[in-house]
Amino acid sequence: MFTPTAEKLIPDLTLREELVVLARALWREGYNDHLAGHITVNLGDGTLLCNPWMLTWNELRPEQILRIDLEGKVVEGEWPVPLGIPLHLELHKVRHDVTWAVHNHPLFGTVWADIGEVPPILDQSSALGGGVLTLVDEYDGPANDANSARRAVERMGSAAMALLAGHGVFVLGGSARAVHQRAVALEQRCQRAWYARVAGGDGTSRVPQSFLDLMAKSDGEGFIGFWEAAVRAELRADPEFLEL
Repeated sequence: MFTPTAEKLIPDLTLREELVVLARALWREGYNDHLAGHITVNLGDGTLLCNPWMLTWNELRPEQILRIDLEGKVVEGEWPVPLGIPLHLELHKVRHDVTWAVHNHPLFGTVWADIGEVPPILDQSSALGGGVLTLVDEYDGPANDANSARRAVERMGSAAMALLAGHGVFVLGGSARAVHQRAVALEQRCQRAWYARVAGGDGTSRVPQSFLDLMAKSDGEGFIGFWEAAVRAELRADPEFLEL
C-alpha cells in the first residue's frame, strides 16, 4: 500500500531552493505585484534567507537568494535587499515561533486590506492551512520604516496571517509547506468572499463552525501533497531552474 510522504513526492530541496519554488508557485497564485514582495526564512543563527530586490518572483533562482542579518545587512549575496524588509526584520526579532514569512500584494487580499475588512470563510478550501487572520492598520509610516514595521508586528499579535490595511498581506508559518498552503487559501478566501458579496451574498458561511475552529488551530503542516504538487508543477515548467 502506498503511503504518501514528502520524500516520495518531490526531490530533496535546500532551503534556498524551497524559497525559490515558493516564490514561483505563489506568483502563479496571484502573488505577482511586479517587483513587490518579500519572503524570509529564519535560519536561527541571527540571519535570514530572503529574495533580492529587482527580481520578480517568477524569475528567481537559488543562486540569487540573499542571506542577511537582523539589521538588514547582506551577509551573503550580490543583489540589494528588498526595500520593505524592515517588516520581516521586526517580525523575526520578536516572533521566534515563525520560521517562514511571506509578504506581497495579491489582488483579492489587497482589496480586502484596502477596505479594511476581514472576509468570511465561505468554503472549505478557503480555510485550509489554518491559522488566525487579523486586520492590521499598519500604514502609519513608510513600509521601509523600522518603527512603523514594529508597530505592525505588535498589532498583529500571535496571528498567522494579516491584512495590512492599504497595503497587502502577511503570511507566517513554520515551513514552506505551511506558508504556501496558508497563502493560497488566504487569496482563495478573499476571492470567493468578494465574488459572493458582488453577487449579493450576505457573508453568511455554510461551513460548519466546528470545522472552522479546528482549521484555525492547524499549523498548516498536515496537507501532504498540496505543496509537493506545486513543486512538481514548477519543475515541469522550468526543469533547469533548481540546482538538483
